[in-house]
Amino acid sequence: MDLIRSYFPALNARQDAYFLRLGDLYREWNQQINVISRKDIDHLYERHVLHSLAIHRFLPFQPGSRILDIGTGGGFPGIPLAIMQPDVQFVLVDSIGKKIKVVQGVVDALGLRNVTARHERAERTSGSFDFAVSRAVAPLPELIGWSRPRISRTHLNALPNGLICLKGGDLKEELKPVQDPTEVHALSDYFNEEFFQEKKLIYVSLA
Repeated sequence: MDLIRSYFPALNARQDAYFLRLGDLYREWNQQINVISRKDIDHLYERHVLHSLAIHRFLPFQPGSRILDIGTGGGFPGIPLAIMQPDVQFVLVDSIGKKIKVVQGVVDALGLRNVTARHERAERTSGSFDFAVSRAVAPLPELIGWSRPRISRTHLNALPNGLICLKGGDLKEELKPVQDPTEVHALSDYFNEEFFQEKKLIYVSLA
């Protein structure tokens, strides 16, 4: 938790308390439903919470924004982002029911009123969103295809609406078929830990 505080020293008391509770909540849920590897659960704050918050470092969303988290798994990046921005609405979707059960359990335990969890495939999700976010759940062209029909044409934020995703490794081949305006940012510019050396944030404008 000190890691989160070091990068986000302006957390208010409620945010700090919510982030602090995440460690115990995910350990409890992981004993019932394995949504985080045993290797990673001891690095929850670095590899899941802080990793998710890279999106906030890149683009803090304007109040009233609506964000779709595609393939949220155990609730990442959506839950950390929702804690950070209670004035933004998040819809977290995953096709695997047991993962959404964990998401709903964490959301209920924290009392997060700005999160909706849906057990469904991203391509069947209804609604209009300012941004879609995701963590390495599918190749970039697929994520773009799922996101595009759900992206609003009305802009609230400093960047045009689109997709923001977190990925690692060499992205050259994955980026080749993408025709939309795209930015790639190294997470090592945001965070100093070794884990982030090969991690990237990709922004695709879908406006």
